[in-house]
Amino acid sequence: MKPQVMLLSSLVSYGLLCALPGTWASAQADPFQRGAPPQVFPSVRAGTAAVTVPGAAAPTSQTGTVSAGASTPVGGVFAAPRASSDGSQTRVVFDLTPGVTYTLTPTFGGLRLDVKGARVVPTVRNTLGPSVTEYRAGGGQVTLVTPFPLGLTEGWRASEATVASGARVLILEFGPTLAGGASAALRGLVRPTALPPTPDERQALSAPIGTALAQQLPPGDTVAPVPRSALPAPAPALPGHDPEKPSALSGRAPGNPQPGASLVPPRLGKNPGMTRVVLDLPPGTGYRLVPAGLGLRIELTGVSAAPLSAQNVSPEVRSWRYDPVTDGVNVTLNAAGPLTERSGWRAQLVPPTPGSDRSRLAIDLSPALANLTPLNPREKVVAAVPPMRSLGGTALLALSATLSQPRVVIDPGHGGRDPGAQGSISEKQVTLAVALRVRDLLRAAGVDAVLTRDTDRELNPVKNTDLVMRAQMGTPGTQLFLSIHVNSMEPVNALRGYGVETWWNPNHPLSSTLAGIIEKNVVGATGAYDRGLRSNRSLAVLRNSRIPAALVEIGYTSHPVDGLNLKDDNYLDRVALGIAQGIREALVSGVAAGGAAGGAEN
Repeated sequence: MKPQVMLLSSLVSYGLLCALPGTWASAQADPFQRGAPPQVFPSVRAGTAAVTVPGAAAPTSQTGTVSAGASTPVGGVFAAPRASSDGSQTRVVFDLTPGVTYTLTPTFGGLRLDVKGARVVPTVRNTLGPSVTEYRAGGGQVTLVTPFPLGLTEGWRASEATVASGARVLILEFGPTLAGGASAALRGLVRPTALPPTPDERQALSAPIGTALAQQLPPGDTVAPVPRSALPAPAPALPGHDPEKPSALSGRAPGNPQPGASLVPPRLGKNPGMTRVVLDLPPGTGYRLVPAGLGLRIELTGVSAAPLSAQNVSPEVRSWRYDPVTDGVNVTLNAAGPLTERSGWRAQLVPPTPGSDRSRLAIDLSPALANLTPLNPREKVVAAVPPMRSLGGTALLALSATLSQPRVVIDPGHGGRDPGAQGSISEKQVTLAVALRVRDLLRAAGVDAVLTRDTDRELNPVKNTDLVMRAQMGTPGTQLFLSIHVNSMEPVNALRGYGVETWWNPNHPLSSTLAGIIEKNVVGATGAYDRGLRSNRSLAVLRNSRIPAALVEIGYTSHPVDGLNLKDDNYLDRVALGIAQGIREALVSGVAAGGAAGGAEN
């Protein structure tokens, strides 16, 4: 097992929910608290006095960017750095010319530098060391890609120094166990972000592939199978949580309200790919959960609290804040990814432990948490698709058009001796399970849905031939082709890969539109993280198709949270529904080869 995986896995166990502190001092001995020591940053809301958590270091007053000197000449060069490694740590050193300014933005994919006052030399290098897997520079921006997510102070350090010649240098250090972030002198240069990865960051998630065959495959197909024990361990389930039911958006802690009861700071548990926040609620405390955008607001009544705050909590939780209000306290958790009513988070009210009167509101946050609630009967039906209007072989007039049942090809990736990605699940089994569901939904809607395989088999033992045979099943009269796959990353990168993405190639003018429709519908049905569209690799199964074609990656079997999604039948039902609804939308809107749907969409 990798060292960073062992470290993350050892931080949390079921016992994290067992201790129930009544004071801050007792929280320090709580096993929950070991995973998240007090943070150092104050609240940044304008016009509000910041109150930090007891024990936090005093914040720096520096803000904005800092010039390298009094004069700011134009035309300096921000050149490629020097790099060295010591074990798993990588050190990167930049020479700073007079007048250069920069900001530092840690993200899920690495560290971004936005540079002004100097020309950034365009450069791409595959690796600078074990903890910097790619260096990309140009257009005033530098990106150092890391195989693990970065928090505001986790996974990296930054400082400046003056060398013997009098010149200044920027020193960046990266490592899975490093902590510290920017030094006190540079802290004002850090720009925290809670935005999803940029297109460049998304592209950087896939390492370059060396062989001709691998270049024809989606990135997950090129990852060698790894033992499950080498992957990050999933976080423990919430005690008493029923995954079949959505988290309650409101409730009340049992017991009679206690006048003057106060809320202590939250307890934190850091798991691979997920952070657990626990609020200890006095008896009678009411709560209401309000997910909105990149934050979760918990409105508490019948309890009071000091206006506390902390930043840089974890890669999944950027900050938390207590705001006293007239009848209670509003708790705000700023997440690293978008939240919906049923995805990005989950919560459970846990009863008090013996000897305590405080209930525990446990909240898990992760961008990879999808909607796993069952579909209701009405959601399991896709509206009927009208027959397709197509011209006869020798017809010259539209009046001679005939109506026929639309035909689509669904391709469950892999099969037989080719298992595909291996991790929490086997890709060939999941893709077939989803494809069979899609076929049944579409046939009930009046679509002739044909599978490239309906059993555990490959089409040909030679991979190249197998891929071409799948693509060529889109024979004349077929309107659409869709391939279903599961993604994966190497264990060292596993925490960076989660969510749904859809690929297209310029094999047909309508392929990109089809991919966009599929992505929108699958994300909408599942609440999965939206990784967007990809087209930067020529995929054999798409390139060889003569009709609109797309390939959807429905999740990552290597991710500790997303892998659990792929094991859940409710999630697979939702994926299949999203695919079927997307295919229907494409057919009735004319995104299809050989004609359009006859009659109005219903």
